[in-house]
Amino acid sequence: MFTGIIEERGTVTAIARSSDALRLTVRGPLSVSDARHGDSISVSGVCLTVVDRVEDTFTADVMAQTLAMSTIGSLVEGSEVNLERAALVGDRLGGHIVQGHIDGTATVLSVSPGEAWSVLRFRLSGENARLVVDKGSIAVSGVSLTVSAIGRDDEGDWFEVSLIPETLSATTLGTLSPGDLVNIETDILARHVERLLSFGARS
Repeated sequence: MFTGIIEERGTVTAIARSSDALRLTVRGPLSVSDARHGDSISVSGVCLTVVDRVEDTFTADVMAQTLAMSTIGSLVEGSEVNLERAALVGDRLGGHIVQGHIDGTATVLSVSPGEAWSVLRFRLSGENARLVVDKGSIAVSGVSLTVSAIGRDDEGDWFEVSLIPETLSATTLGTLSPGDLVNIETDILARHVERLLSFGARS
C-alpha cells in the first residue's frame, strides 16, 4: 500500500522487452536505500516488485496486463518516473490510500498555469468517471491529488486537479503537456461502494 506522496523522481536506465512483458531498471537512490528483494515500489502509480538491486538502481518485471493498462510500455531509457516506497505501518497518511493497482490511463486536455499553481484537465473514460467525485481523492501517475472539478463535454467526461509549486517540481506532473497520457487510480472506497451497489441492482 502507498499514500501517493512521491519520495523522488527516478530515471529509467534500462528496458529489456519480450513479446508480452518487459524488465525495467530504474535509478532511485532513496527508493533503493533500504529495498530488499520482493519489496514493492510504486513507479508512476504502478506497484512493481523489486527482483534485483544494484547500487542505486532496482529492477522489476512488468507483465502484459500492466503494459496494456498503463503508460509503462511507453517508457524509454532516460524517462523520468515518480517513485514511492510502500508505506510502513504507523506512518502518517499524508495523501490517501493508494494500492498501486491502476484503473487505466487519462489524457491531458489542458494545462492552465496560475500565479501560484497550475490547473490540469484530463479526459476520463466513462467507466472510471463514475468513480471520480468533486473534492474526492485520485492518484495521477502515483501522486495523491484532490479533484478540483469534474464535468462533461461533447467529447466525454473530464476532471481537473490544481497543483501547487511543490507538486509541480517534485513530481513528473510539472512536465505534462496536452496529449500526454498518465496512469490513474480512483479511490478504493468508491470502487468498493460501486461493487456493493452492483449486487443490489441484481436483486
